[in-house]
Amino acid sequence: MVALACAFYAAAAVPTGAQEAPGLPNLIELLRPPADRGNQGFSTTGPSTSRARPAADEAAARTTAPEGTAAAALALPFQSGSAALTPEAEKILEALGRALNSSELARYRFRIEGHTDTTGEAPTNLALSERRAATVREHLVARHGIAAARLEALGLGETQLLVQTPDATAEPRNRRVQIVNLGS
Repeated sequence: MVALACAFYAAAAVPTGAQEAPGLPNLIELLRPPADRGNQGFSTTGPSTSRARPAADEAAARTTAPEGTAAAALALPFQSGSAALTPEAEKILEALGRALNSSELARYRFRIEGHTDTTGEAPTNLALSERRAATVREHLVARHGIAAARLEALGLGETQLLVQTPDATAEPRNRRVQIVNLGS
């Protein structure tokens, strides 16, 4: 089975404020467990050749979720060192909230993982990733009415890099919040 991801890479490819995100149907499909969906041409190894995909879907080919796990990697724009949501981050979370409230995903639980790059000290990055994951969880509960019991927040700091880099490397693709489907 193939792990699936949906990524929004703000800093790397698209200027902040002009982020491209996959449509709601794609987000729902990518967060559904593999047993609940057909093969849509997505993979973790690169873009599918079965159909053309927008840039956001191509970026979706990467996640650190375990093989066979549905996951979405969201590059939410936060101010440096802050866990406060920016207006751009809230726009991305609007799509996520709608997806998690959809009939296709309403029965599942999800883990919200905070990830950082290797800039700064590891303990500081871990604490920041924990605060960001908690902020996303709180936002989804408060603004989108998602039951708190369906969402858990976990900070992983720089322990699961999407792109392997040496210490003190600012790599935007490693700064993300990853949503992992935990099942029913």
